[in-house]
Amino acid sequence: MVAVSSWGRLSAADHAVRYLTDPCNCRDPEHESRRSLAYGNGRSYGDVCLNPGGLLWITTKLDRFVAFDEVEGRLVCEAGVLLRDIQRAIVPRGWILPVTPGTQLVTVGGAIANDVHGKNHHVVGSFGDHVLAMRLLRSDGETIECGPDHRSDWFEATVGGMGLTGVVTEATIRLRRVAGPWLDVETIPFGNLDDFFVLADDSETRWEQTVAWIDCSSTAGRGIFKRGNFVAADRPAHQSGTPMRIPFTPPFSMVNAATLRPFNTAYFHLQRKTAGRRLVHYEPFSYPLDDVLEWNRLYGSHGFYQYQSVVPRPIAKEAVTAMLDAIARSGQGSFLAVLKTFGDRAARGLMSFPRAGVTLALDFANRGASTERLFARLDDIVREAGGRIYPAKDARMPRDLFESGYPGFARFAAFRDPRISSAMSRRLMGS
Repeated sequence: MVAVSSWGRLSAADHAVRYLTDPCNCRDPEHESRRSLAYGNGRSYGDVCLNPGGLLWITTKLDRFVAFDEVEGRLVCEAGVLLRDIQRAIVPRGWILPVTPGTQLVTVGGAIANDVHGKNHHVVGSFGDHVLAMRLLRSDGETIECGPDHRSDWFEATVGGMGLTGVVTEATIRLRRVAGPWLDVETIPFGNLDDFFVLADDSETRWEQTVAWIDCSSTAGRGIFKRGNFVAADRPAHQSGTPMRIPFTPPFSMVNAATLRPFNTAYFHLQRKTAGRRLVHYEPFSYPLDDVLEWNRLYGSHGFYQYQSVVPRPIAKEAVTAMLDAIARSGQGSFLAVLKTFGDRAARGLMSFPRAGVTLALDFANRGASTERLFARLDDIVREAGGRIYPAKDARMPRDLFESGYPGFARFAAFRDPRISSAMSRRLMGS
């Protein structure tokens, strides 16, 4: 048994661990009755990737590229391939993954299981919108080939299905042409949420990538809005710098009442000084924390939560204002507060998180009861707004909020693999 934690480092429970090297076999020869779960690169924040006391199939050795059609832009690869490795192989050839989350250090299987989204949902949707086919291995040995036009019911259950329908071993992904790795990025400071919504609305038809950092220590809702488009640029090849590593876990969170407001104030004014347009390579624009290794240690030995919600657009201003007010009143907050919009498009998966509306994501150091009280207040706001919480980031949402937020849950239950379970599924689904 090995102690395994997720990126939030809230716990380190014992698991049996096996590396999946044969994409045709995920049987447990020692304990056929033991529940299992696929585990990629461990970048989920909460307990969706954990299976305490059970077996984890580590998929990172399923890391082979199977085929690449450079004319049509189709990639077939195994599920343990990192998005970073795909990007670095295909971007020099004029292609890119249409959708990636805020880190490219996730596997293809994890991106499918959580139907990840990026800064361009209003234009291209989520990761599942670009999966053309996948191979799903069930614990009884059955292999299911599925896609949006073939056995689509299995496809819809598996995209965003949190790894509970089986182990994805291979996927075919539709890529997107780009002129190069550079984006024309405009940085715009804003003073309040009204300004954010004006910028978001103005940007949706002309800019592919849109995102805002918001100062959650400011009740006005000031922040920095960034929008970008890929462009052709005669620039030298981008050289990645030497990653910085957080060398140890401090005994207390470095994100606290003494550091939060000064950091956020300094960041806002620094970004305001660099406002305007400039060319930015896609890696630092899209994945600013990937060059800070083990940054999750900054939250101390008790770990941290990420709370990401989405609320419908008509009530978004009121709901986000109420959440920011609750956070300010609690004395807690986040350096990494991200606010962005989702487009009005149907999700590919039964349990996919993105929906038309506005999503707010924040990290919170684990401070025990006080953090739980804050989350209860945020839950009330999301519940009243008719919103939902992102399972890939969650470690504690109440079951009623899960069920109301995911009306496809009843249909999804029929596709679950009876031998696959997670800490999250036991917490929210009972098994």
